[in-house]
Amino acid sequence: MYEVLDDTAAQIILAIESGDSIRGVAQHLHTPYETVRQAVNRLEDAGYVHYDDGLSVVDERVRDAARELVASSAGVSPPSIEEAYVIPQFGDWPFAFTRIDGVYVWTQGGYQVGREPDDYPLFLAVREQDVDAWQAFFESFDFPTAFERQPRDDLDGPLQIVLEPRSSLDIEHVEGYPVIPRAETIEYMRENYAQFQSALAMLDRMYEDLDLGVTYRETERVQP
Repeated sequence: MYEVLDDTAAQIILAIESGDSIRGVAQHLHTPYETVRQAVNRLEDAGYVHYDDGLSVVDERVRDAARELVASSAGVSPPSIEEAYVIPQFGDWPFAFTRIDGVYVWTQGGYQVGREPDDYPLFLAVREQDVDAWQAFFESFDFPTAFERQPRDDLDGPLQIVLEPRSSLDIEHVEGYPVIPRAETIEYMRENYAQFQSALAMLDRMYEDLDLGVTYRETERVQP
């Protein structure tokens, strides 16, 4: 088992939703298609996944073992920022990136503000009924959770999860990432206009159906 269930294979098992294609799983994990295809072939040969008009995991015990392996790996080698964006997809409950991460996802990574590699919160909208489950899930990965961003000096590492409980979720997908709707993200950006003026202009250029009427040009710094 352990020869087949390496970290990549474990992540694939956790990312699979019944009926997924290999390409869809690769997109969710932001992993090259060929890497995922080869791992799926090994998992299928070992009897852990089945492909019949889509992928499925044959036994929930395999998924439990995969989650334990990935969490243990995270404890030994802390996840990178890129990996941290994938980890919530291993949970069993719906979520959507929101606030700063809503902007980050809708601009397809083109706009980043208010975060540094050594102080990096992720903002997730979750259902109120799932809050306790999400907190336990992230605790297994040694990710601290809170409902507001915590000062870096209060944390042991650079990553933290900021949960935004909601009575219900409206989820869209951009490049494999679940995210709050674009209109809601734009409303958040307008409420924080000074911070996101350039991001609004970026969205206006990216999506032809938008007409936000926002223009922005960075002033070149004058050298003394």
